[in-house]
Amino acid sequence: MKIHHPVRLAILDMNNNVENMGITSLKRIADRFPLIEYEVFDVRYKREIPDLSFDIYLSSGGPGDPLEGDGLWDKDYFDLMDQLWEHNKQHEEKKFVFFICHSFQMICNHLAIGQISLRRKESFGIVPVDITIEGATDPLFMALNNPFYGADFRRYEVIYPDANRLEELNSKITALENPDLDIDENRALMAVRFSNEWFGTQFHPEAHPDGMVHYLRRPEKKEMILAQFGMNTYEEMMHNALHPERLAHTRDLILPAFIKDAVDQILSYSKDKEPVLC
Repeated sequence: MKIHHPVRLAILDMNNNVENMGITSLKRIADRFPLIEYEVFDVRYKREIPDLSFDIYLSSGGPGDPLEGDGLWDKDYFDLMDQLWEHNKQHEEKKFVFFICHSFQMICNHLAIGQISLRRKESFGIVPVDITIEGATDPLFMALNNPFYGADFRRYEVIYPDANRLEELNSKITALENPDLDIDENRALMAVRFSNEWFGTQFHPEAHPDGMVHYLRRPEKKEMILAQFGMNTYEEMMHNALHPERLAHTRDLILPAFIKDAVDQILSYSKDKEPVLC
């Protein structure tokens, strides 16, 4: 009879009841791991917040201003993050957190890593992302091309990182926006290794090529993209979604590697505990 220790994963839905593909994609990635049991929490719309009993937390993207909350869900959310951070400082058995897009902006602001700013123009597409020197040796990025491609949809950005604060936290910027500006210091942060157990990306590493192509082919979505961004953007998104070494490569490498590393460490903590029969 096979025995194992189930790993508990919480998916934090930050979409505020807005239609999205992200949560389904996160579930599909979690389903790859037979030892994982997961639950979904609707943080913003239903004010559902998980407790500290989970091992891994995936905090999704979502719409709106990352600096705005209602004083209820956002307080509970940051209280949870503060407790998880403090837990990792005090315990050998760590809690693992991955932040995506809106959540990434929120935690960067909460940790005072950089400034949140409204972009000059909305980023919308599957875009090249530059790996930094620190990112080149990060286990989540080592197998990626440089630049690699990520699904990026945002009106806001994290810019002007605070080097002193990053050093204080022992956090590292692992990816930056591929420059389309003349001023390099305005390049947005695209990924940060907050700690050994916490990681975040501005782009959507969970984006699924099949889902993206389906989204792009929906008549109302195609019409919207053409009206706002033009045919060149639409055709480039379709090309990058179908390219085997672009969106699919990112989807297959980053989040699965994060989860696998977390599961391996979690199981190592519990190797001497009573196993669970299945």
